[in-house]
Amino acid sequence: QVQLLESGGGPVQSGGSLRLSCVASGYIYCMGWFRQAPGKEREGVAYMNDGSRGIYADSVKGRFTISRDNAKKALYLQMNSLKPEDTAMYYCAAKTYYCSDWANFSRWGKGTQVTVSS
Repeated sequence: QVQLLESGGGPVQSGGSLRLSCVASGYIYCMGWFRQAPGKEREGVAYMNDGSRGIYADSVKGRFTISRDNAKKALYLQMNSLKPEDTAMYYCAAKTYYCSDWANFSRWGKGTQVTVSS
C-alpha cells in the first residue's frame, strides 16, 4: 500500500509563502491536498490527475499552486499570500484512479501543520 509523507509546514506571517511537499512510496494517479482547522471539517484544497491541470478550492484559487514530479513520486503545494484563515493541518491524499471530485481519496499522510499569524 502506498504511503505518503508530508513536509514543509511551519509558522509564517500573513502575506508570506510556504511550499509543502509530499513524497509517495509508489506511483499514484491522482494526488491532492486537504486541510483541517481546529473545530472545522476537513476540506479539499487542490488535486490533480497525472498529466492534468490542478483543481482548486475557491478559497485558494490564485494563491496556491499544485504540482507534481513523477520521477520523484512527489506532490507539491506552493502557497502564496497566506492568510490567518489558511491555518490548518495539511494532508496529502491520493487515490489510484481518475479524480473527478474531492471524494474517495483512500491514501492519507499524517499531515503537516501550517500556522499563519496576522
